Amino acid sequence: MPPSAATDEFTDGAGDRLVGAALGSALAIETRGLTKVFGAQRAVDGIDLQVPTGSVYGFLGPNGSGKTTTIRMLLGLVSPTDGDHEILGHPMPQELTTALHRVGSLIEGPAFHSHLSGLANLRRLDAADARSDASSSERRVHEALDRVGLKPAANKRFRTYSLGMKQRLAIAAALLAPRDLLVLDEPTNGLDPQGTREVRHLVSTLAAEGITVLISSHLLGEIQQICSHVGVMRAGQLVAQGSIEELRATQTAQLVVHTPDPRLAAEVLTRVGVAAVRYEDEVVTGEPGAEPPERISAALADAGIRLRRFAIDRPSLEDLYVSLTGEGFEVRS
Repeated sequence: MPPSAATDEFTDGAGDRLVGAALGSALAIETRGLTKVFGAQRAVDGIDLQVPTGSVYGFLGPNGSGKTTTIRMLLGLVSPTDGDHEILGHPMPQELTTALHRVGSLIEGPAFHSHLSGLANLRRLDAADARSDASSSERRVHEALDRVGLKPAANKRFRTYSLGMKQRLAIAAALLAPRDLLVLDEPTNGLDPQGTREVRHLVSTLAAEGITVLISSHLLGEIQQICSHVGVMRAGQLVAQGSIEELRATQTAQLVVHTPDPRLAAEVLTRVGVAAVRYEDEVVTGEPGAEPPERISAALADAGIRLRRFAIDRPSLEDLYVSLTGEGFEVRS
């Protein structure tokens, strides 16, 4: 039975999910004024993070912007200097043990015993979980390996794994128990294009099952293809968050018209309500605002304007990122 957003879930002796206490929250992660100070540096400065339950949330920002410090505070690895937060409806750190049993994570790269195989590493991790049942351990371990495509390499020693294989083993470890939230820090780091597609498909599958996924990443293609929401960090501050479409809509669209009648076209565009109209040579630009494109193009056609190109260019996620952080974005599909 799929998990309910309104219930806690625990594992019984057979490894099945059970219904427990009410969550009482539509947010998988919520922070209020979360702050971390190291000496004179405010690494994270009073952020109010809101990750909707069931979303795939891309956590973006340049190196040193505070993303990893934030994630470490969320999971109880670092104590906040100020502020408070909840994970899956549980106040932290008061209910840390209850909350984190339902959270899988990959933070700052995988760490396993190098002399053991991938299979043996997962067996040890599963045995260390006080809530896991030994009788179903082998099933869970093999299912996790299969889910990330590592069954053929299950008996190879970890030290022989490529970086991409190590990343996938870490994701398998995060999936050993039923999860309601996955926190992945650069999950496709070191993966080849095929491996990146596999992880993207895996994240999409998990999201379809109702699992909330928080992904910290620098890869624009990855974020655009799998994330429903984003949050952007800059110098320790959360400068924007929301659905991708909502954030793109905050950026000004640009109307571009190529015509041999630029002066007349500029007059028509101004008359129908296009703002900031200007032209140079045979290119006319402006800001259409809420004006429907069909109304603008019809007005140009009615005035006899000869059109060679008519387009409304809407800002991309990369444009948004650059406008918020002032830095470029690594782009890889």
